Amino acid sequence: MAGDLEIALLRSFVAIVRAGSISRAATALGHTQPALSQQVRRLERAVGRPLLHRSASGVSPTRAGEELLPYAERILSLSAQALAETGRTLTGRCGVGLLEDLAASRLPQVLADLARLHPGAVLEVLSLPDAAMREAYDAGRVHLVLNEVPAVPGPPRWTVRRPLVWAVGQGVDVAADPLPVVLFSNTCSWRTSVLETLERADRPWRVVFESNSLAGVLAALRAGLGVAALMPANLEPAMACQAADALPALPDVELGLARHPRSEGDPLVDAVETALRRTV
Repeated sequence: MAGDLEIALLRSFVAIVRAGSISRAATALGHTQPALSQQVRRLERAVGRPLLHRSASGVSPTRAGEELLPYAERILSLSAQALAETGRTLTGRCGVGLLEDLAASRLPQVLADLARLHPGAVLEVLSLPDAAMREAYDAGRVHLVLNEVPAVPGPPRWTVRRPLVWAVGQGVDVAADPLPVVLFSNTCSWRTSVLETLERADRPWRVVFESNSLAGVLAALRAGLGVAALMPANLEPAMACQAADALPALPDVELGLARHPRSEGDPLVDAVETALRRTV
């Protein structure tokens, strides 16, 4: 790799991966689709490897894209934080409640980078069942909760839609009838939308494995038990669906952030909320 990586190109790449589509990312960034595609090609030339798999249903990162993504997100996060916080030292404590799928992604690293910039601040990241998260929020232990909108413990200050993608276990035939499906347990609202999507597509299915944790679902996929719906950040390269038309398109997930009223005006909580919004 020669020269430096341009932040603008990294921002476009990250937006495309998060959106799962060049057209959706172009809309979010206020660019045209051809302009965004050109930026991706420039970034691919800079790193010397293809970064995206392109198909009729959208895009997903290649292995090189998966390797670049966490660095790109950290560069963008640190750049934004440095611009916003130069000359100001933050102190205090902020508790952050995250949906497990987000806690297993790169968000905690972004928060760790923020904590390193402000050694006088204490950040606590929690991933709890909905009832326990609400209890922690009501008690003031958690100041910010980023979760699916129906599960946030207060009115969301802002919301964002993110795609779901199919993850395919090793050796699984996506044309199988019935389709072997790995599901999150009943507490997950994705379960209903995934099964309704298969029903609308007239795809017979059977449940082969259930778990109330992301770790359990990923273990089942690694064992080759079936297919599952995941957020793109949790999709391992070997699990990417290569047959774009074999499975129906999945609905988006709506995420929302709730902030405890007693934290209004707290500079540390302000900075953490800004970091979450920029990253998610």
